[in-house]
Amino acid sequence: MPVYSMTGYAALSGPLALPADATPEAAGAPALRVELRAVNGRFLDLTLRLPDELRAAEPALRERIAAHVRRGKLELRVSLDQPGDGGLPAPGAAQLQRLLALQEQVRAWLPQAAPLSVAEALQWAQRGAALPAQAHEALLALTARVVQALQEARAREGQRLAMMLLDRVQQLRALAAQAEPLVPQVVAQQRERYLQRLREALGAAGAADTPTLQERALAEAAAFALRIDVAEELTRLRSHLDEIERLLHQGGEIGKRLDFLIQELHREANTLGSKAGSLELTRLSVDMKVLVEQMREQVQNLE
Repeated sequence: MPVYSMTGYAALSGPLALPADATPEAAGAPALRVELRAVNGRFLDLTLRLPDELRAAEPALRERIAAHVRRGKLELRVSLDQPGDGGLPAPGAAQLQRLLALQEQVRAWLPQAAPLSVAEALQWAQRGAALPAQAHEALLALTARVVQALQEARAREGQRLAMMLLDRVQQLRALAAQAEPLVPQVVAQQRERYLQRLREALGAAGAADTPTLQERALAEAAAFALRIDVAEELTRLRSHLDEIERLLHQGGEIGKRLDFLIQELHREANTLGSKAGSLELTRLSVDMKVLVEQMREQVQNLE
């Protein structure tokens, strides 16, 4: 199953009548244009912008889109392109006479009302144009094709994001592999420092204080080793990376689960930094957090 990005765009144009229902009257009817734009969002947020003549198709359009898209902020825009020169409506004499009569009636009651402009007359003429009987079915069919085109675009973008995330997973694995052998080295170096301090203290102390100093030095060394032990954090980090990799190969609606795992990765990287007993471990922790932040930004775009 593919990984889907929540961002994408698709647009198609087509006749306002299905081919099998084409009639001489439909040949002069407006043409449909359907645009569908998607950006990331926590939930499915669908906005439809339809001409008044096609408003009745809104519930069916919502159902068609929701059957394929689960998350994201989507905007469906439907427009009617009139045939003729420049795509402008061609009002007939009867329509213009009717508009003139209506204007005179309105101005008889409201003398201060402004007269209709040419643009307004064309707009009202376009609204008055009769649509083919199968206009809603044609709109649904064209929208289905646009949704399919959007899904294909989202799948391509999702594949690109998945490859980027898998690359970051491998980089994090490499950093974890570098961090693991550093901990025993830091413990050994710190143990040597404690032993040096112990030798200096023994040289300045009497025989009676020797057992106490030895116990203190050993206790400090043991406490330091426990404090910087990051084996558990590295184990959990690898486990989270395994799950992220599995989800990316599985595909589907994985955005929310990946977002949770990214938060866990950030927590482990922070803990590793707070336990770092050397500059090298601190550097590795910072590098991990940079990669995790890059992953977080990409995961926000996945469905």
